Amino acid sequence: MDVGRKRMLINGQWVESLNGEFIPVENPSRKGSVVGEVPRAKGVDVDRAVISANKAFEGWRKVSARERGRLMNKISEAIEAKVEEIARTTALETGNAIRTQSRPEAILTADIFRYFGGVASEIKGETIPLGENLLSYSRREPIGVVGGIVPWNSPVGLAALKIAMSITAGNTLVLKPSSEAPLAVLRLVEICAEFLPPGVINVITGTGSECGLPLAKHPLVRKLSFTGSHEIGRTIMEAAAERIVPVTLELGGKSPQIVFPDADEPQTVDGVFLAMRFTRQGQSCTAGSRLFLHESIYDSFLEKLIKKLKSLKIGDPLDESTDMGALINRTQFEKVCSYVEDGMRQKGARLLTGGLPPKEGPLSQGYFMEPTVFGNIQNEWRIAREEIFGPVLVAIPWKQEEEAIRMANDSHYGLAAFIWTHNIGKALRTAHQIESGWVQINQGVGIVPGQSYGGFKQSGFGREYSLEGMLESFTQRKSITINLQF
Repeated sequence: MDVGRKRMLINGQWVESLNGEFIPVENPSRKGSVVGEVPRAKGVDVDRAVISANKAFEGWRKVSARERGRLMNKISEAIEAKVEEIARTTALETGNAIRTQSRPEAILTADIFRYFGGVASEIKGETIPLGENLLSYSRREPIGVVGGIVPWNSPVGLAALKIAMSITAGNTLVLKPSSEAPLAVLRLVEICAEFLPPGVINVITGTGSECGLPLAKHPLVRKLSFTGSHEIGRTIMEAAAERIVPVTLELGGKSPQIVFPDADEPQTVDGVFLAMRFTRQGQSCTAGSRLFLHESIYDSFLEKLIKKLKSLKIGDPLDESTDMGALINRTQFEKVCSYVEDGMRQKGARLLTGGLPPKEGPLSQGYFMEPTVFGNIQNEWRIAREEIFGPVLVAIPWKQEEEAIRMANDSHYGLAAFIWTHNIGKALRTAHQIESGWVQINQGVGIVPGQSYGGFKQSGFGREYSLEGMLESFTQRKSITINLQF
């Protein structure tokens, strides 16, 4: 499957960058194999896109919220008709297996548009009872041009989120996908553009330094929404601070999973497996990569988990029988390998399964790694503190509940957490003490549209995925008071 040479969308037109340069997109499952090319946009292209969005804003903001919602529903239906195409393109450029990851992501993409289409009419204000002689009310108004930047690990799902939240609220958008995985996003935007006026949505492709940073710093961009690493998040926040514009940051995580003694059973193993996002090669901000097991079940639980991991089929992302695909690129592949090597060097650590990737055979043809689990890890070690963004899980024993919670919170991250126990009182007590913005009890599934999602600490701030997230992050409140006796 060769997607070929693609173009960017600016003011309703599919265009190349002004410099005429292109960036190759690699297939992670076949090292060196190029599956498509996208324009290499730079500052002048960003300027064109932002000016287009700014011009379209004046008309789009006047479209009623109900009508914008109706268009979101139409887009959702159009995406559903193209789920297989989007899924195959996503699998091809990300390395994510089509059955376990890319197809569910394409389906979620349609659901995101449907959700925000359904809640569009809830963009409304309130009245304040100040007496018979005063009418005081508030209204929600759009902010302006939104600069949206999405990563490569879940490209179409996160692009859908930026698009739907921005334009349902009445803003216009300039979207920059990752240069590692832009192809499915371009197809998604192509579908959206069929229903939207020119300039309401624009997409530019290029590198972070040449394209993303100029977008973040553009004087006409009134709101920034970024999903990615906390290192780049700092840069985005600095750009926002220079112009004092609101910013939403959904950054990294080193999410804890706490398993209590009464949960040593197969269904918990399945849930822990899901929460670690092994079938996305661990390339998820919410991956529960620190597994805190009570010492009484430590060995028995890991035995069951490792048995499950060894049954996974790793290979071609487009093969329906594949459970787990490839890491995104050489840089990420080598980074994950370096963490595995660091863990293997730690005195006392035990490599329970996985390890360094094979140097020959079918898996050596792509950026494939086996699920890796380390035992006897100390919570202060680098492998337990830094976000690896790969299929590497560290298992840490604990004795007392307070100890588990302390170690779980001993992190500069605070995005997600997972708690496993049949004792609901204990589960809720633990959930209330965990310093994470998104906590699940006895399940390890992903985010559902309608949940308010975002992080604590260096995992970012602002909320997305929900009605309240859209209202808080993509609209601004105006208060109006009228003296009725004038």
